[in-house]
Amino acid sequence: MSAHFLIKCLNQKIKEGEKLQTLTKKITLRSFAKINLSIDIIGKLSNGYHEVDMIMQQLELHDKVKVTWEPADEWSINVSTNRIYIPTDHRNIAYKAAQSMIEIVKGNHKGKIDIKIEKRIPVAAGLAGGSGNGAVVLLALNHLWGLGFDVAKLCETGAKLGADVPFCIMGCARSNKLLGTKMNNDPLACSCARARGIGTDLEPIKTGLDCFVVLTKPPISVSTKEVYERLDLSGEFERPDNNQLEAGLKEKNYYKVTKNMINVLEIYTINSYPIIMYTKNKAIEFGKPLQVLMSGSGPTVFAIYTNKEKARSAADYLKKINRDTYLTRTTL
Repeated sequence: MSAHFLIKCLNQKIKEGEKLQTLTKKITLRSFAKINLSIDIIGKLSNGYHEVDMIMQQLELHDKVKVTWEPADEWSINVSTNRIYIPTDHRNIAYKAAQSMIEIVKGNHKGKIDIKIEKRIPVAAGLAGGSGNGAVVLLALNHLWGLGFDVAKLCETGAKLGADVPFCIMGCARSNKLLGTKMNNDPLACSCARARGIGTDLEPIKTGLDCFVVLTKPPISVSTKEVYERLDLSGEFERPDNNQLEAGLKEKNYYKVTKNMINVLEIYTINSYPIIMYTKNKAIEFGKPLQVLMSGSGPTVFAIYTNKEKARSAADYLKKINRDTYLTRTTL
């Protein structure tokens, strides 16, 4: 075999490699945590789901998700994380999100999807960390493949993956500038929203909460399914007035806001997991926050402050109690 022929083959391989490299696309997006400013349970639906009325707020605390797509003859999905205890197969919502996008495009865009998740948001904490990861995979593939889907279309897809995914799509669409101004300024892109139905009927609230937030997660996990199944709504209990809470946000009236920051899921979790009440009490005792509440079905407790130094001091104190304690703030 002549040297000339070898050089020719090598040059051809280089050209093919360069062509493949130009076709390979990647993007790194931030996947944000959320808190529930309120949760009310209206009742139980015939399909077994609960009808809710709640207000959700996005936080600056985030994971980083890098999505790479490379053309190939067959589809493949690879997920990796910096947390060894997180599943990386079909049980991971980011994996499911990639599968759902493959189903939409069918034979088009066939190739390798690589998803690298750098976790910072605590897992199984009531902060929608996993839902956010799934949300940004939908946003990333829509962007990389140039599909042009708007937030409403992506939320429709995301709702099949989990009740928190649509809100995470809305928040991540607004806050990830790499997605472009069209996505950032989509009518549904927002950092705060009211959710009804099973949590997927969403209405943006353009004026969200503007404050510092201390998150502190007790060293336990709470099953969302367990909370909803065992929640007893037959007795007397305090409910949020979400109309007043929403009005308070729009007026920047923190008295209205904090008065109606109520999570009815605490009825079950605080009685069943005393460490959550202990954590709430410690957060209330130190730093005089505007309000302290459990997020989602728990176990994370959050405290809100308008003063950053007070929030920092509270975070330092609570970190001695719970290692998973973070100082962050709301996104606007």
